[in-house]
Amino acid sequence: MPCPPLPAQVHVHVDVRGRQPAGSVIALSPAVLPARKGPMTGLGVVFRPQLPPERLRAVAREADAAGLEELWLWEDCFLAGGVSTAAAALAWTERVRVGVGLLPVPLRNVAVTAMEAASLERMFPGRAILTLGHGVQDWMGQVGARAASPLGLLGEHLDALRALLRGERLTVRGRYVRLDDVALDWPPEHPVDILAGGTGPRTLRLSGEKADGTLLTAATSVDGVRRARKLVEEGRRAAGRGGAHRVVVYLLAATGAGADARLRAELAAEGLESAGVGVAGDADAVAEAVRQVAEAGADTVVLQPTADEPDPEGFVRFAAREVRPLVP
Repeated sequence: MPCPPLPAQVHVHVDVRGRQPAGSVIALSPAVLPARKGPMTGLGVVFRPQLPPERLRAVAREADAAGLEELWLWEDCFLAGGVSTAAAALAWTERVRVGVGLLPVPLRNVAVTAMEAASLERMFPGRAILTLGHGVQDWMGQVGARAASPLGLLGEHLDALRALLRGERLTVRGRYVRLDDVALDWPPEHPVDILAGGTGPRTLRLSGEKADGTLLTAATSVDGVRRARKLVEEGRRAAGRGGAHRVVVYLLAATGAGADARLRAELAAEGLESAGVGVAGDADAVAEAVRQVAEAGADTVVLQPTADEPDPEGFVRFAAREVRPLVP
């Protein structure tokens, strides 16, 4: 059914996980959206690297036990490695899919990316999701890896990586990617989807043109998701690509005691107070926000807790057991 119109801010009382009620704010587009048709919306949670790496095991196992569909990890400089944490999370669990969003391509030779992606797929079939992106340019500069053309580098990396994962033997003489008769000895036995992350129009069109899916940050409003989907489709049409293209969107979310204050503090710290993003409240409020993002074009919505979330395992249970049943 169509979602009812929402004001810019909706205040309700919540008491999830046995805590004192806290005010709820939904900072989303007030537009009435048409009913979304198609498969069920995917739901995931981010394990933020502001937590020490040793906390990952408990959170990953809780995600598996609670029935969460996807657990997403970050490779933010200089906090935690994306592939190492993904491999550990996959090994500690049985069914949850583990996404990395994202791996900065300036830090990697494409052959290494291909070997890592192929190894994860062969060891944990269908469970690893890798996303490539430019990386934060200031961080790339800190490590001497800043590219003159981030867009050109990402495009070359995507082309070569997807070909290597198809089992092709490559010789490439690009501006950034250079390979001489390279092929994987252990290519994946099944196709591997590679996502691209980005925010700018040219990167989003490139993702549609060359990637199998697109990852959008939590700074993306409902209208921004709609615009991004349009740009991705423009890229797909220009490249003559058919088939599915999955759009994954992070949604900043807080629940429980102090949720409203934690959300406001994080939005202020990121300069996003007026961006129309984020939700604080109970399962109904969060599920409504997820539905709005899905109606705008997201296939999967990944709840991103605040950096100071006091109970990461509880947040996973909240998403899997309270929000998931409310999301079509």
